[in-house]
Amino acid sequence: MKTKDIIRNGLWDQNVVLAQILGMCPTMALTSTATNGLGMGLATTAVLVVSNMAVSSVRGVVTEQVRIPVFIAIIATIVTLVDLGLNAWMHDLYKVLGLYIALIVANCAILGRAEAFACKNGVLASGADGLFMGLGFTAALTSIGVVREIIGSGTLFSQASLLLGPHFAFLETRVLPGYGGTLMMILPPGGFLTLGLLLAVRKRIEMRRDASKACGVATQPSHCAA
Repeated sequence: MKTKDIIRNGLWDQNVVLAQILGMCPTMALTSTATNGLGMGLATTAVLVVSNMAVSSVRGVVTEQVRIPVFIAIIATIVTLVDLGLNAWMHDLYKVLGLYIALIVANCAILGRAEAFACKNGVLASGADGLFMGLGFTAALTSIGVVREIIGSGTLFSQASLLLGPHFAFLETRVLPGYGGTLMMILPPGGFLTLGLLLAVRKRIEMRRDASKACGVATQPSHCAA
């Protein structure tokens, strides 16, 4: 597979959240703020990259019968390392995300990429697939977090310094001064509403793109006008 296809699949065509509708637990539970979405997305990206490369590197020595248990053991080991690393170096953020970091093991997107791509392709291609699948996942979670945080509390990237360090405290913005907030957007129903909105936007973009392609191959100009 070409690199541009890997990038396009990860960011758009096979986006974990917006196209495959996978990883719904962190999508609903951890996108009440943009910072939480970004932190969970980056942690998942790290696991995707390393697990894809590890699975690809052992694919020649693992038999068909035991591949799933081996893949799960690899993913669980990497998630444990990420969990311990966050606890050691980003403890404040760990207190927010800690419970859900361990649940990355159960994120079907991780095992899905190992099974669908990494066990059939080389190490570098598998690493690239994990990177762009993770970035697409991160972009989706952060976008949902942005919408929910602004409508839910009137802020944007609150506590960003916990994730990115004190030099990024300038990202912490009150977008709507004096705004009382909307509790529902911070709760899980807000996640469902925002995800539905983004899915509708993506569908609209896909329809417009398909219509443009149809016009491009039409032999009669009147087809485009119709």
